Amino acid sequence: MTARKPNITEPDKKFKPGKGFTKADWDAVDSPEATDEQIAQARPFVEVFPDLAESIRRSRGRPALDNPKKQVTLRLDSDVVARFRAAGPGWQSRINDVLRKAAGLPK
Repeated sequence: MTARKPNITEPDKKFKPGKGFTKADWDAVDSPEATDEQIAQARPFVEVFPDLAESIRRSRGRPALDNPKKQVTLRLDSDVVARFRAAGPGWQSRINDVLRKAAGLPK
């Protein structure tokens, strides 16, 4: 028989040691169940704090590039790849620079 995997969405109803807090911490928290009225009045975060929600959404990840690189699959001779890799980190960018030069494109 396999052990039941705990459901992360189910809160613990009783104190369980080893979760990063003590029994005293557990007992100090007064967190009554939400009433039906409170649940009915609840609104989404984005509705209550639209400006903050927008700033959080905008600040995630890197800024979009004007000219993003495109990933391709390219077969190159192993000695060519070995030569570029031997020069250390940035070898793919160096290959890109050589290809730009060969294609007559500005850097």
